[in-house]
Amino acid sequence: MIAYPNRFADKVIVVTGAASGIGAATARRLAAEGAALVLADLNAEGLAAMADDLTRAGASVRTRTTDVAQEDEVAALIALAVDAHGRLDVLVSNAGIGHYGLAPDITAEQWHRVMAVDVDSVFFGAKHAIPHLRATGGNIVNTCSISGLYGDYGLVAYNTAKGAVANMTRNLAIDHAPEGVRINAVCPGGVDTPMLRRVLDRWPEEYERLIPMQRPAQPDEIAGAITFLASADASYITGHLLVVDGGVTAATGQPNFDRMFRSR
Repeated sequence: MIAYPNRFADKVIVVTGAASGIGAATARRLAAEGAALVLADLNAEGLAAMADDLTRAGASVRTRTTDVAQEDEVAALIALAVDAHGRLDVLVSNAGIGHYGLAPDITAEQWHRVMAVDVDSVFFGAKHAIPHLRATGGNIVNTCSISGLYGDYGLVAYNTAKGAVANMTRNLAIDHAPEGVRINAVCPGGVDTPMLRRVLDRWPEEYERLIPMQRPAQPDEIAGAITFLASADASYITGHLLVVDGGVTAATGQPNFDRMFRSR
């Protein structure tokens, strides 16, 4: 991890889904760069452990166990940040879940839970954060996915949800740019997080074969993209979906002709 000390000094940042994976890596990176953090997750034990680690390292950290699918809980999370620090500079809407299943096989309950966690949470975060971000010239970074830009076999709910996050990001960006509020998203490919680990453990060769860089991303690599978009270095970037996928979407999806011809 390459940190830029004090890049976020005096900045107050909320990160959801902060107990593990991309959210945890982002929290560590932001803490190393001087941010005061308010971290949220549904996993209370993991969230407490994360906060303890960061606090021992000297970071300013507050936490709230939060179900981001519930508007009142998201509103309370944003209020905690503003009440504690008097301001809000950045919201990283990172919490999300996936679900495997074809349309005929997914229950209404499963469908609505994916939409609630992956889509509603981003809307609720923006709704309650933007009034405070107007005052600070702040910004939002949403965690989207290349699955919001293209289709995946067997992931109809996840693809639909992340597609909504992608276009919500664009809409929020143009609606609030005149107010000095930027909204962007990162679109990772496969990332070595707990959500993907069971797939990586069983089929690692699939990622080596399909990703030009021949490996999934590490959470720190996505955190680097998030902190860039959140920083003043991205001051003229809004409405952007930053793809961080090791080259996956640079390919057409056709067979690897080079590999086929070389093997003849």
